[in-house]
Amino acid sequence: MSARFEAAGPRPTQVLVVEDSATQALQIRHMLESRGFAVEAVPSAEAALDRLNGQLPDLVIADYHLPGMNGDELSRQIRLNARTRGLPLLMLTEARERHLERMGLESGADAYVAKSADWDLIVLRMRALLRRRGDQATVAMAGTTFRRARVLVTDARPGPRDDLVALLAQEGYDVQAAADQAAIVQAIATGDIDAVIVAMHADGVDGMALCRRLNGYRNIASPGGDTATFQIVAIVGDAAITRETLTEAFAAGADDVIPADADAEGVQIRIRTLLRRKLMQDEDRRIEAELRNREIAIERARAEAAAAEAKANLADALAQANSELGHANRSLRDTQAKLVQAAKMASLGELVAGIAHEINNPLAFILAHQGTVERLLGQIEAAGDDAARLPVLAKARDRLGAMRMGLKRIEALVQNLRKFSRLDEGGFQSIDVAAAIETVLALLAPKLSGRITVQRDLRGPSELMCSPALFNQVVMNIIGNAADAIGGSGNIRISICQDGETCVIEIGDSGPGIPDEMRERIFEPFFTTKPVGTGMGLGLAIAYGIVQAHHGTIAIGSAPEGGALFTIAVPLNGRPAS
Repeated sequence: MSARFEAAGPRPTQVLVVEDSATQALQIRHMLESRGFAVEAVPSAEAALDRLNGQLPDLVIADYHLPGMNGDELSRQIRLNARTRGLPLLMLTEARERHLERMGLESGADAYVAKSADWDLIVLRMRALLRRRGDQATVAMAGTTFRRARVLVTDARPGPRDDLVALLAQEGYDVQAAADQAAIVQAIATGDIDAVIVAMHADGVDGMALCRRLNGYRNIASPGGDTATFQIVAIVGDAAITRETLTEAFAAGADDVIPADADAEGVQIRIRTLLRRKLMQDEDRRIEAELRNREIAIERARAEAAAAEAKANLADALAQANSELGHANRSLRDTQAKLVQAAKMASLGELVAGIAHEINNPLAFILAHQGTVERLLGQIEAAGDDAARLPVLAKARDRLGAMRMGLKRIEALVQNLRKFSRLDEGGFQSIDVAAAIETVLALLAPKLSGRITVQRDLRGPSELMCSPALFNQVVMNIIGNAADAIGGSGNIRISICQDGETCVIEIGDSGPGIPDEMRERIFEPFFTTKPVGTGMGLGLAIAYGIVQAHHGTIAIGSAPEGGALFTIAVPLNGRPAS
């Protein structure tokens, strides 16, 4: 009874014994198990190959003389397989058969020992083989299992067909029989056949035609035509073996031609040789495919590693680029803020110059009248009677009235400045749109008076939720640009209306207007239509940003007067219109 190699705990050395004699197999088992080996016995080489498809033993002991496949052929099969080629193999034979030692060793056996040898010596030989093998584990590889060669016998005659089937079965082959061409084609189409034996002169069968058909079928199965999927063996009667018959048979696709009256051993050897070559070719192809797949896998792994490295490098470069871009963006924002501030200061400088002129005029005559009043007061003190004082008092009162009017003009100007800046109010506030526009016009009066007429239609919504200072800045920038665009005299038209929940402000002028090709760029920072040195190109860009911050829109068109028309639309409640 065989024992599988499934021991728990420390694993004993596992030995597979291939011996057809039950008595000798039992004796070998007893001798090895008494020395601590785990033993499994099988009666044939075919059974041994089936067993080697599972967990591999540490060592194989095989008799040379076995039914079917001999020990030397078993050795060749083991050495041809990538999974088992490193497995130690000890071959046994009778002492008088020393001439077989060379054959066994040439077939791939590691050692050759007579069965009659002392068992202590045999065990020492086994341990030496195991020591040479070391602790190297045998790794199972896909597609390297053993299989029995499959042979298809085609002969319509039951007697010769059955004899040949029995003869080949002794060799351990998986043999099928087919009596007609339909059965032959069916067997080839559904099974993995290694060889087809064709009786060339069986009754009712055209052997040559069958060979040609089989050859055509395997050429279809293997498009290159250089790799046959199965071997074709032609069995020809002695009387029919002529030079012409051999030529025709090989031309039809036969791989070998065997005389029908050849002895059994000769038939076995010829077919064994043919199948060995075929199985070796299959194994070579499998190894080549495995190596090719391994190379592809290695190249794929290298490509993936290179891609990962490139991706990592790209990520690092992207991170560096993002960092540099962020730094550049911050620098750009800082520069833009400075330029915007510079534009505001330039606008403020222009505004201050006009305001200084507005303040200077009333202040000049206030100071002049102040001196007059002081002189008149001195005259009143020197006058002796009331009749002389009355004209002087009247003149003093007149001068004080003029001084009061100048002070009122300065007071109104300061109030307008305070309304324009709204520095005491943060965030969004409710403003009177018409009053805010009037305040801006009052501050721009020095720039507009004398040459530009302002037409007002301020009957729109009275209240708007916005940032007052920013709203005033938008209106001032657009009106100031309109005044700059009008070279001589002209007019500016300002209107307010309500469109649903939106306040719409239109500011048009009679200037030259803005060409269509420039309108897409008019709100870009630093773009200006003014002469070099007279503008920074930030006024409209600032206005655009402020309107966007109020969830509104600003557009440019053509005014009825022929100049530019700016349309500002912002939500009344400070939120986007639904």
